[in-house]
Amino acid sequence: MRRYVGVPPVIDHTDSVHAHIGIVSALPIEMAAFLRGCDRVRKNSGGEFTFRGGRIRDIRIAIVESGMGFARARRATTSLIEAHTPEWILSCGFSGALRPGIEVGHIVVADSIVDTHGNDASIAFSMPEREGVHVGRIVMADEFVTKSDDKQQLGETYDALAVDLESLAVAQVCRELKRRFLAIRAISDDMSTDLPPEILSVIGATGSLRLGAALGAIWQRQGAVGELWKLRENAHRAADRLAAFVYDIATKLVDPDFP
Repeated sequence: MRRYVGVPPVIDHTDSVHAHIGIVSALPIEMAAFLRGCDRVRKNSGGEFTFRGGRIRDIRIAIVESGMGFARARRATTSLIEAHTPEWILSCGFSGALRPGIEVGHIVVADSIVDTHGNDASIAFSMPEREGVHVGRIVMADEFVTKSDDKQQLGETYDALAVDLESLAVAQVCRELKRRFLAIRAISDDMSTDLPPEILSVIGATGSLRLGAALGAIWQRQGAVGELWKLRENAHRAADRLAAFVYDIATKLVDPDFP
């Protein structure tokens, strides 16, 4: 995928609609820690998707919560661009690690994205790796990859560092609508971790927690409460790390000299 410079939107300090940076995330928890660090946070739940916005200094951020999966991510990205005209779009959220040594809370920045159907997008972006930050390929799957053996196989087959459910969809819309794009994912489960089977029923398609399903899982299987609590802890750790990274890079993206 080519990077497009695009035309920066005409924005003044009183503008509450247009954004410098747009973020697409599937789950509310993924960007919750980031929003806590923003000023003037607002929420708009009109239409199919929930939008949230805030500021980092004078940088306006618009976030759309897409829910999970390819189709919802495409529609949410299109809605975000139409409503807020950001020059930059970031696909941000959680992902599963596909290689040893990539741990919970680590950050993966994509230099390319593929899916399991032969589609791909390359990202002309350069960032040095450092401790806890990895640069490489992300693979987009059609559903949760819950087993460690499947994660290992997916990583080897696609030479990928991490797996998610949305990033390629967001990248494709950005290519079509000529927006600059980055995928930034925080690891919420490492390669050796099997996700509890209840994860598929506890999280709904829109990314909301289904309390009834969670209570049912705890009731039906001994040990489920511990696994779900661990998953929650890992999610909060990943969200905190993602918040710090996105906060830092957002201040760089508005620099005209940013590569």
